Amino acid sequence: MQTKIKILLIDDHSLFRSGLKFLLNNQEDIEIIGEAQNGSEGIKLAQKLNPDIILLDLDMPRMGGKETLQNLLNINPDLNVLILTVSEDNDDLIQCMTLGAKGYLLKNINTDFLLDSIHKVYEGNNILSPAMISTLIDQFRPNEKEKDEDLYDSLTPREKEILAWLTKGISNKEIARFLSVSESTIKLHVQNILRKLNLHSRVQAAIYALEHGFDKTP
Repeated sequence: MQTKIKILLIDDHSLFRSGLKFLLNNQEDIEIIGEAQNGSEGIKLAQKLNPDIILLDLDMPRMGGKETLQNLLNINPDLNVLILTVSEDNDDLIQCMTLGAKGYLLKNINTDFLLDSIHKVYEGNNILSPAMISTLIDQFRPNEKEKDEDLYDSLTPREKEILAWLTKGISNKEIARFLSVSESTIKLHVQNILRKLNLHSRVQAAIYALEHGFDKTP
C-alpha cells in the first residue's frame, strides 16, 4: 500500500482551505489529516496529528503565521512547514526561512508546482516560488563583487564544494551520500558556510552561489 503524505492546513480563509483540501485529497499519495483556522488551533492539531507537512498561511488573526511558525518549530524542530501566502514581501520571506520554514510559496502558483513542492519538501528539500527567488537574488546585487569574493575565499575547499551542492536543491543527507561523509558533518559545514557568508539559510546560500557563479560541483 502506498504511503500517503499527511498534511495539516493552517489558514483562516475557509473557502481557500476547502479548495485546497479538495485538490490535495484527490491525489493518490496525499491526505489532508486536519485543518485549522488560526495559529493556536493549528499548533494543537500539529501536536496531536503529527503531520508530514504543514501548509501555513501568514496573515491570520489572533496568532500570525510567523509567530505560529516559531511556536511550531520550538515544539518540534523537525516539522516540515511550507509557507503558502499572498505576501511577496522580502522581509516576510527572509524571516520565515530564517525561522526554519522549508519553503515559501505564493498562492498564485499553479497546481503542478504546488504538488511538486509538497513532494520535494517531503523528500527533505527546500522550495521557493520562482518570483521569490528573484527577490532573494536582488538583495545581493548591491554588494561589491570584491567583497563577495573575499567572503567566498574565506571558505575552505570542502565548504566551497558543499556550497555548490546546495544550489542543486538537495538535502544534507543526499549531499552526505554523494561525498561519502556523515550527515552531521555536512550540517556542520553548512553552518560554517552561513556564518562566513553572513547568511541566514541554506536557500540564501544557494542563491548567493548561483548569483556569483559559485555553483560548479566536481
